Amino acid sequence: MIIPQIVYRALKTADPECLRKAVFNLGIGTARSVVKFKQRMKRGEYFPAFLYISILNSCNLRCQGCWVDVDKPREAIPLDGLNRIINDARENGNRFFGLLGGEPFMYPELIDLIVQHPDCYFQIFTNGQLITDKKANQLRQLGNVTPLISIEGSEIVSNERRGGKDVLNRTLRGLDACLNNGLLTGVATSLCQSNIDDLLREEWLSKLIDRGVHYAWYHTYRPVGPQINPQLALTPEQLRRVRQFVVDMRAKLPLLLIDSYYDHKGQALCPMTTGISHHISPTGAVEPCPIIQFSRESALDSRGIYKTMTKSSFLKDFRETAAKNTRGCIVLERPDLVQSLVERHDAEDSTIRKTAMSEIQSMSPRPSQYIPGEEIPEKHWMYRLAKSIFFNDFGAYSEFDPSKVVAAPASEASNSDSESSVDDSNATV
Repeated sequence: MIIPQIVYRALKTADPECLRKAVFNLGIGTARSVVKFKQRMKRGEYFPAFLYISILNSCNLRCQGCWVDVDKPREAIPLDGLNRIINDARENGNRFFGLLGGEPFMYPELIDLIVQHPDCYFQIFTNGQLITDKKANQLRQLGNVTPLISIEGSEIVSNERRGGKDVLNRTLRGLDACLNNGLLTGVATSLCQSNIDDLLREEWLSKLIDRGVHYAWYHTYRPVGPQINPQLALTPEQLRRVRQFVVDMRAKLPLLLIDSYYDHKGQALCPMTTGISHHISPTGAVEPCPIIQFSRESALDSRGIYKTMTKSSFLKDFRETAAKNTRGCIVLERPDLVQSLVERHDAEDSTIRKTAMSEIQSMSPRPSQYIPGEEIPEKHWMYRLAKSIFFNDFGAYSEFDPSKVVAAPASEASNSDSESSVDDSNATV
């Protein structure tokens, strides 16, 4: 009964035009882009079906463990540059684009960008605090956008994690503006030591359902960047607990639950390693993923983003090296390999702070989502089928040898994987 309930909730609460564009732009469009991705793979050409773009570095919050240069001078990809990137990707079959920051709603031409691509679909990673009723109504009229609003926990935890005051209430006002205007809206939760016991509960997801939220996305905090905050990282046992919870709730609650670290068999994977996702920084730098802040190419290159990515030996080497050494996160498990790859390709630090290499050098190996022998397959047939077709390892790990995995030191085993460039959380709503 889960699928009919999910459909019923969407029909009851979402604007008809938002639903129509979700079906055609996101559903059918993204399915086609994954098919094209598979076809390109067979030719040895890797262009991601899911392209994530950090359109600027500015943000109104200062979250613990953030790796974006939010406190540095403003950098933003010009509107014409974003249009060229999206048009090029669109011509090669892409329809879905994730827009990140900083805080995307601080980008003055955000609405103008979305307006110019009515046949694409945009997921905006946001803290929600700048979304007013007027802004939400503009998005509703466009229809081809879904806000993914991050929440970090109770009011106290939210203030601490995100470096502000009255953080939760201001975020909830933005969330309600989206829901009241019929937008298909998600809530992102970034699990760490300070909020896992609040967020990883059925009661929390039930509150989201009661509020009208359509989907939730669980991330885990990744200790990287200028302020690593390793004390926030999850343990391997907690990571397994997260996976089990997501699988169980997918089969129980009428709420779409997203994760990006596992396939339908419960095997760990990395979207960067499979090639289905890469990242563009606020300076236009082409990066393997948001937490690997090194680059050899620019997305604003006159060749266009498609040729730039498919011809990149840097991206290719990153994918292949990661795939041979771990099914988890190469940054967390093997920072030494990240350093050697950067040096081998003479890649540039793509941050504004210019300390990315020293940060990598200071990192100690730690576990990530890859926990051999602890695989938890999907229970619900819908997720099992969808992942088996549209989100799996695509054969990337064919040369992976588990016996060559370098284990993290015992002292690090208590601090595991996680994420935070997209701030998220939980609240007592």
